[in-house]
Amino acid sequence: MGDRGGAGGSRRRRTGSRPSGQGGGRPAAEEDVLDAVAGSDVGASGDVPAPAPDRDGDAGVGRGLPQLRCHRLQDSLFSSNSGFSNYRGILNWCVVMLILSNARLFLENLIKYGILVDPIQVVSMFLKDPYSWPAPCLVIGELGSKEGHGWVEKCLAVHASSAVGSLVALLVYCILFLKLFSYRDVNLWCRQDTAKAKTASAGKKDSGDSSQGTVSYPDNLTYCDLYYFIFAPTLCYELNFPRSPRIRKRFLLRRLFELLFLTQLQVALIQQWMVPTIENSMKPFRDMDYSRIIERLLKLAVPNHLIWLIFFYWFFHSGLNVVAELMRFGDREFYRDWWNSESVTHFWKNWNIPVHKWCLRHFYKPLVRRGINRWLATTGVFLISAFFHEYMVSIPLRMFRLWAFTAMMVQVPLAWTVGRFLHGNYGNAAGWVTLIIGQPMAVLMYVHDYYVLNYEPSTTEA
Repeated sequence: MGDRGGAGGSRRRRTGSRPSGQGGGRPAAEEDVLDAVAGSDVGASGDVPAPAPDRDGDAGVGRGLPQLRCHRLQDSLFSSNSGFSNYRGILNWCVVMLILSNARLFLENLIKYGILVDPIQVVSMFLKDPYSWPAPCLVIGELGSKEGHGWVEKCLAVHASSAVGSLVALLVYCILFLKLFSYRDVNLWCRQDTAKAKTASAGKKDSGDSSQGTVSYPDNLTYCDLYYFIFAPTLCYELNFPRSPRIRKRFLLRRLFELLFLTQLQVALIQQWMVPTIENSMKPFRDMDYSRIIERLLKLAVPNHLIWLIFFYWFFHSGLNVVAELMRFGDREFYRDWWNSESVTHFWKNWNIPVHKWCLRHFYKPLVRRGINRWLATTGVFLISAFFHEYMVSIPLRMFRLWAFTAMMVQVPLAWTVGRFLHGNYGNAAGWVTLIIGQPMAVLMYVHDYYVLNYEPSTTEA
C-alpha cells in the first residue's frame, strides 16, 4: 500500500509541477504525449516492470530505464535463424524485372522483323481445302463407324498430312490406347474379384449398390459408359466416376475465353518470336560456331519457356476444365504444385496428373507387385514415357533422331543426382534450369536435322 501511494504521489507531483506554458517550458499537450509514451513502460500499479527476457533468453541485457533501451539481441532478416519468410515484395520485384526484360526483347524483335503475326494464315490453312485434312479425318474415323474408316483411307490415298496434323492425330491415338488399356485392366480386375466372391450373397451386394446409386460389374459394359470414359478428361477408368452436381455456366465461359485468347497468344508468340530465332540459328549450326549456338540457345529459351507455361495453363487448366465441366466430371486434379518441386521425380509426379496416375496404376504398381525393384520400375516408367515422346515427334517429322528419347532417359541419372546432392531451393532451381534450357536445346536439334534433311540438298543442287 505504501509503495503504491508513493508511486502515485510521485506521479501526482510530476503532474502538479508542470508549467502552464507561459513561462517558456514545454506546452501541456506535448508533456501529455511524452507521459503517454513513457506510460507504456509503466505497469498498472505505477511500478516500472522488470525487463522481459529477449528472444534469446538474455534478461540482463540492456538493464536500466526502459525508455532508454532501443536494441535487442536479434538476427538479420536474411539470416536463416531469423525465421523470416515473407518475401512477397522480392517476388513482385522479380515479376517486374521479368516483364521489363521481356518488353525490351519484344521491342527489339519488332524493330528487327516488324509484325509477323498473321492469324488469318493459320485459319486459311484449315479452311482452304477441307478434304486435305487427313489428320482430323483419322481422329473422326477412329471414333466413328466402318464407313468412317473407309473415308479416312480415301483421304490418305490422295493427301499427305502435315507435321502438326500428324502430331495431333498421334496424340489422340496414344490417348485412346492408354484409355482402352485402362478399360481392359479394370474390367479384368472386376472379373477376377467376381470370381473370388462367388460364395458371397449376390442379393446383399445388389441391394447395397442400388441404395448407393452406383454401378457394379458387369452393368458398366455399355456403349454409353465406354464413350463417357473416352471423352472424359482422364486416362484411368473406373466404374463410378465422381460427378459434379451441375454445369457452372460462368466458370465454363471463363475457361472458353481463356482457351480462345491463349490459343491466339501462343500462335502470335510462335510467329513473332520463335520462328525468327530458329531461322537465325541455322547458320551457327552449319558453321559449328559453338559460342553463337549457345547464344541462340539462350535467346530461344525465354520465348520457348513462356510458350510452354502458357500451353500448360491452356491445356491442363482451361482445356481440361472445359471438358470436365461439360461432362460434369468431378475430379479436377489435373496438376499439382510442380513449380515448388525440390527434385526431378517430384516434378514428373505433379505436373501431369492424368499420365502419372495411369503410369502408377497400370505400370509401376504391377511391376512392384511382381517383385521388380522400385528403382527399376521407375526407370521403366521413364522408358515408356521416352518411347511415346520420341514416337510423337519422329513420326510427324518423318525422321528418327532419338533426341526426345535421350532427353527423357537423361532424367533418370539427373533425378538421382539432384535427389542426392541438391535439396530445398537448390533442387527447385535445378528443376527450373532443366526446364528452361533442356526444351529449347531439343527444339533446335530437331529443327536443325529437319532443315538439313528437307532443305539443304535442294539448295546445294541449285
